[in-house]
Amino acid sequence: MSSSVPPTPTTAASARPHFTPLVCIVDFHHARGPEVEKWFGAEPEGFDPAVEYDWGLLPFMALSDGAHALTEDFSYFTLLKPAEDGGAGTSLFGISCTRQMDASLLLNRPAEVTRSTVQKAVVVIADSPQYFGMLRERLSVVTKAWFAQREFTDVEILKRFQESLADEKERGMMNEDEDRDQYLGLSLRELVREFKWQTLVLLKCCLLQPKMLFFGTRCERLCLTQFSLVSLIPGLLRNLQDSAGPELNNYEQNLQQPTSLRTSDRNSLLAYMGLPLQIFPKGSLFGPYTPLQQLDILADFGTKSYIVGSTNSLLLQQKDRYSDILINLDEGTINITSTSLKAALQLSTPDRRWIDFITQNVNDTWDEANPGRPKTMGYVGSEEFIRVQFEEYLLSLISSVKYHNHLAKHANNPRMLLPYIEGDPSTDFGSDFVEAWSKTENYRIWNSHTDSHLFDIVEPKHPCAGGLTIEDVQRRITQQVQDMHWDEKLAQGKEALGRNLAAGKEKASNIFNKLYADMEAIREAQRKKAEEARIEQEKAASQQQAENRGGSPDSTASKTTQNSQAAAQSVGGKAGAFVNSWATWAGEKRRKAWGGGSSTPPTPTTASPPESSNGGGGGWTSGWVKNKNRQSQMSTRSATSVDGMLEKVTKTEARSPTHSRLPEEKQPLAAAGNRGSVAGSSISGESLFDSPVTTRQSRPLSQESVILEDQEPGGIDGVVSSSVSEEKKSGPMNGNGPLVVKVAKDEGSDDEGIQEAQKTPLPSRVAADEAAKAQSAWER
Repeated sequence: MSSSVPPTPTTAASARPHFTPLVCIVDFHHARGPEVEKWFGAEPEGFDPAVEYDWGLLPFMALSDGAHALTEDFSYFTLLKPAEDGGAGTSLFGISCTRQMDASLLLNRPAEVTRSTVQKAVVVIADSPQYFGMLRERLSVVTKAWFAQREFTDVEILKRFQESLADEKERGMMNEDEDRDQYLGLSLRELVREFKWQTLVLLKCCLLQPKMLFFGTRCERLCLTQFSLVSLIPGLLRNLQDSAGPELNNYEQNLQQPTSLRTSDRNSLLAYMGLPLQIFPKGSLFGPYTPLQQLDILADFGTKSYIVGSTNSLLLQQKDRYSDILINLDEGTINITSTSLKAALQLSTPDRRWIDFITQNVNDTWDEANPGRPKTMGYVGSEEFIRVQFEEYLLSLISSVKYHNHLAKHANNPRMLLPYIEGDPSTDFGSDFVEAWSKTENYRIWNSHTDSHLFDIVEPKHPCAGGLTIEDVQRRITQQVQDMHWDEKLAQGKEALGRNLAAGKEKASNIFNKLYADMEAIREAQRKKAEEARIEQEKAASQQQAENRGGSPDSTASKTTQNSQAAAQSVGGKAGAFVNSWATWAGEKRRKAWGGGSSTPPTPTTASPPESSNGGGGGWTSGWVKNKNRQSQMSTRSATSVDGMLEKVTKTEARSPTHSRLPEEKQPLAAAGNRGSVAGSSISGESLFDSPVTTRQSRPLSQESVILEDQEPGGIDGVVSSSVSEEKKSGPMNGNGPLVVKVAKDEGSDDEGIQEAQKTPLPSRVAADEAAKAQSAWER
């Protein structure tokens, strides 16, 4: 290297003593536990590094707790190589690949194998973890091939593997890229996606050098997470020579302050700015996997800080004793037990804006099939993008803290201040954090080996400086929603709400349909009730009108049809008898009247023809007698004809109570109340032609039956019965229309036995002409 290039931590690291990689086999003995079975590459022959270097915990580091539950697992650890031959002590790094198989599959089963499974680990020990990324894949292939032999006494493949590593080291193939960062650990994309904004919290926590404890059941993931975090500090993976023990301090002893800078050289720039920040100086320890047997070192007074990992849950029960901050990878939680540390790790608004920007880019380019590469195959969101962002952040932090010290030193001299910088830029990184960092060992080493005017090289300003904006609030809310998985819960809740709404809608629809049906049923019942009430009112009104007319609506309307046939049969027989008896009686009365009233009685020859006149007594009587002889030729009338006649008579009675076409004083018939009744009209023979017709209002009678009273046997009852009966057989009598009988029940009299009948011929044209002729004859 040219003399113009100032000494850097990298050149100091290259001065480390030469170490040839070693390979060993660690076996789990059923009685003695884990133990080193064989070494490869140790010189001279028979040399046991575990005994010489006091690596008694090597078997426990190689076979991690819980490795028996997995087919294959990896463990990463550090080993302290003590000083020898005048050289200083240094740190070595080991990686082991653990596998197990069924003991029954062995071709040659040794006697000491008493368990059903055989568990062994192949371990590689090197002087730097830089090569472990490449070495892990080769170690996995070799271990799998060795187990596939099913014969563990054949170790030729392991011997050849160690020789290839030593040859590469001897030829410098492992050192040719030493100036380049060979990163080991989880993908930073996975780290940021898992911890999000807390990734920055963990980085700032490393700078404060507390006691950090990582816990996880998967040993490889536990170790790689710690290596990924350490790799965020540029150049630190190449300068971990003091991380294996708290007594080592080689880095600070060999560190020199740079005196020149080449801005085109990244390593030169980083060295001039004081990177890497050595977070594992004297009093510190780094153990990616730390077994329980190593807890005494953690509790030692000389151990001030460490970053360790454990797979044993017993350590969780004593987290307050062994940790200031506990990172549980299984639960994804970070628990800060120290109050002062919690205040110092509070992120400022620019810090949160900066880490949220990185997190959003990672999430936007996330690819489940290939987590280590953006799905856009672009630069934004890639591994290099994340490392550049963290590098820029650390450079801005260093520059701002230097300017903060400059402000404190020249507070009374405004001309020493930068005109384009307002205030103290270090406050954007958190005042509590800057104060806590200034008390750490790595800050002391950095500040004492760097120039005081670093802010002239890198602008002392936070990458995302500025006050709180609405975008910050929106970004933070979005991030919190993602952190708490509210979007997933809301999606599930939305789906459940959709199902509930659909079910509720269906239930509501059923309820409304049922309610509507019930309302319709109630409305129909009310309508029927109103219809019935209307019918009742109409019946009541009809009954009232019938009572006003002197009759019952039931007797005049509904019962008429029901009782008409029975009434017609009863009245028909009585009407026929009445006509026969009345004809005889009327003839006798006429003869007596003519004999007493005139000396020359009219003879049948001088009387008017009976078929052409019914005005005189002889003609009328002879007409009825002649009709009796014609009864055999008359057709029988049906019950419906009787109903029609009753209806006509009722209408005629309503128009004229007397049912007579002649004046009252000239009617040929007089009413006799108790002689007989035919359809409500009474006929008296005492004053048939010589006395005026007198009428008496008859009481309404029932149509259910016809009761015709006669004081003499064979009187008017017989005449009415026979006449009506014969008329039903022969048809209309004398051309005057049928004989209509109206029967009514006396509803207003206490004596229901008194009934009246009135005979009324139908008002036909023939009857009217004959009545007119009879009247003219009577007047003459």
